[in-house]
Amino acid sequence: MDYSYVATTVFTPLEYGCIGLSEEQAKLDYGEDDIKVYQSIFKPLEWNFLESHDAEICFAKVIVYEVNRRVVGLHYLGPNAGEVT
Repeated sequence: MDYSYVATTVFTPLEYGCIGLSEEQAKLDYGEDDIKVYQSIFKPLEWNFLESHDAEICFAKVIVYEVNRRVVGLHYLGPNAGEVT
């Protein structure tokens, strides 16, 4: 069975979730020139109401196959990762 498109979540205090290919595997499968990687560090909306969580420590990476603009990978580090992925 191919598990590359089965969502995976690690339930730790700051959860990690992923689905699809890693950046390295996507470049091997589709070619380095055809892969675009978007990354963002942010503060989740629900933390805007908590004074104890003022840091922007969440991370998201979206890996896109540019030929047909298809998302081939998503990696997320932050609260509720199981619901995001």
